[in-house]
Amino acid sequence: MPRIFGDRNQLETLDLNYNNLNGKIPKSLTNCKELQILNLGHNQMTDTFPIMLQSLPKLRILILSSNKFYGPIWHPHSFFGFANLHIIDLSFNDFTGSLPSDYFQNWTSMKASYNKGQEIFYVRILIFFISIDFSNNKFYGEIPSLMGDSRDLIVLNLSSNNFAGRIPSSLGNLIELESLDLSYNELSGGIPQQLTGLTFLGYLNLSNNQLTALIPQAKQIGTFSKSSFDGNWGLCGPPLSKNCERSPLPPSHYSEESGDSGLSGFCWKAVAIGYGCGFVIGLMLGHIITSRSPYLVLRFFV
Repeated sequence: MPRIFGDRNQLETLDLNYNNLNGKIPKSLTNCKELQILNLGHNQMTDTFPIMLQSLPKLRILILSSNKFYGPIWHPHSFFGFANLHIIDLSFNDFTGSLPSDYFQNWTSMKASYNKGQEIFYVRILIFFISIDFSNNKFYGEIPSLMGDSRDLIVLNLSSNNFAGRIPSSLGNLIELESLDLSYNELSGGIPQQLTGLTFLGYLNLSNNQLTALIPQAKQIGTFSKSSFDGNWGLCGPPLSKNCERSPLPPSHYSEESGDSGLSGFCWKAVAIGYGCGFVIGLMLGHIITSRSPYLVLRFFV
């Protein structure tokens, strides 16, 4: 890769995809203030995340996929810019670390509203296509809830990482989302009901996590096949063959044993009283009848 990019150059697109480039990204690339598209995918480059590129005010597309980049993509004391970024593809590298919420607060172009279907192409790439692909890395921690602020996001792929915790319900705010892949992570808890409102969602993969509970059946989520949910031992309900267990009935105030013993004690006392009363009344009736006094019988019962 060229080591020197001069000042005041008018370079807008740099596409070096599918070559055998190695080494690091030259710092002089920050001189390309008009650069909008940088595609270095499918090479042999070995470097840390090029945080310096955030100084490029017009950069919209950054593709670093299938290289040997490594380490975190942020530093605690550095500002994470890229305000105009529409597409970022870091897939198939060795990036690691967590994803602070600050990332997505600064990506303001992903929050802007565009008319669906607008077509402005730069090197055969739809500039209004908004995508985040961090798949096949070593990211960990929770998925930031502020990712749900990127309302015009069309593709979100965080698969094959080590993300844990719950799926943020805020992802239900991604109203333009067409593809969501969170497979092969360590996500837990239930599938948020809010995801059923993603009416444009055409691809969903939540497989091979640690998700639990009933799969939402309403609207879009209920249309996907079992392959979207396989590999989650705790998920149940259609389209999986595993049925959800019904919650057991709440126990009564008395246990079965104590209830039975209480009831039998009550019956024993009632029977004893009944036998006693019956015995006394029987003796009296017998005496009256043997004495042949019907009047006394009538008098006794009245």
